[in-house]
Amino acid sequence: MIDTVALLLADRSPALRFRALVEVDGVALDDPEVAALAAQVVSSGDIEDALASTRPDLTGMSFTLCRLDFLGLTRGHPVVDELAERIFKEQRRDGSWPYHGYASLDRASDVPSDEGYKWRPLQVALPLRGLVAVGYATDPRSERAYEWLLAHRFADGSWPYGQAGGLKAGNVVGYRRLPRSEGCRATTTGALACFARHPHRRTSDEARTAMDLLLQRETREEWALGAEVSRLAGAEPPRGFATFYARHDLAFMLDLASRIGVSKEDVRVADLVAFLEKRRGSHGLWDHPTHPQLTRWLTLDILASMKRLESGDFVGRDLRADFRPYPKRRRRY
Repeated sequence: MIDTVALLLADRSPALRFRALVEVDGVALDDPEVAALAAQVVSSGDIEDALASTRPDLTGMSFTLCRLDFLGLTRGHPVVDELAERIFKEQRRDGSWPYHGYASLDRASDVPSDEGYKWRPLQVALPLRGLVAVGYATDPRSERAYEWLLAHRFADGSWPYGQAGGLKAGNVVGYRRLPRSEGCRATTTGALACFARHPHRRTSDEARTAMDLLLQRETREEWALGAEVSRLAGAEPPRGFATFYARHDLAFMLDLASRIGVSKEDVRVADLVAFLEKRRGSHGLWDHPTHPQLTRWLTLDILASMKRLESGDFVGRDLRADFRPYPKRRRRY
C-alpha cells in the first residue's frame, strides 16, 4: 500500500495527490502538505479544463459539478455556487426538473422527446447528483428532489425507467435490466448515486435496498472498468439520457457500495474486491482498459473505495444471479 501511495504522489496533478493523501493515506486536512495541495487545486489546469468543457444543458452543468468534486472543489467556491444556482433555477416546485433542460447526444435532436412518458426518474437524478456531490445534499431544494425520487419507485426499491400512460415501465431493454426486478438498472444506479452522497440518506433503508438489488447482478465486465473515472477525469464526455449509466462499471459499483456503508464482509463485495485484486498490476496499480493515462486515477478511485469499506456495517442478502442482457433462446429444431 505504501509503495502504491508513493506512485500516486508522484503524479503531476495536485488534485490526485491531495486525494491520495486524504482518502487513501488518511492524512488530516490541516496537515501542511495537504493544505498546500488544496491551494494548488483551485488554480490547476484540471479545474480550467473541467469548466471549459461545460455544456449549458442540465446534464452538462451537473456533471461539471461532479468533475469539480472529483478534483477537490466543493460548495463555497464561486464557480461551484454559480453552477449550482443555475441548476436550481430550472427546478420545478415538486422537486423535479423538466425534460427541456437536457441535450441528447444520442439523437440528432437537441432536446430528447418525452417518448410518451409522463415522468422519468433520471430527469431528477442527473441534475441532483452534481448538486449533492459538491455539498448541496441537505439544501431544502435538494431534499425536495430526494422526496420526488422516493415517491417514484417500484415497491421492491428499484426505480423504473419512467411512467408511460398510466403504468410504470417495467420492461426495459436487456442491457438495462435488473435480475429479479422490474426496475431499470441504469435508472436505479443514477438515483443511488444521489443517495450515496447525502450525509444521512446514504445509509437509509431506501439506499441500501437499491444497492442490494444492484449487487445481485453477478457480472464482471472488465472492459467497462473505470468508465465513470474516464468521464470524471475528462477523457470522455458525459453522453445520453437513458444510456447515461448504461455501462456496468465495477469500480463505480464499489464506490457506491462503500459510500452507503456496505461492509467488506458482504460476500458479494468481498468477491468483487478479490476479483479486482487479481487484476492489479505488479506495481500495485490498476491499468485503465481504455485510457492508460488514467491508470493512477482509477487506482486512486478503487483504493479510496476499499478504504471506506473498512468502516462499513451493512451486509445485504446474498441473492446473486448470473446475468445475460439478452439470454440465448433455445432453438426449436
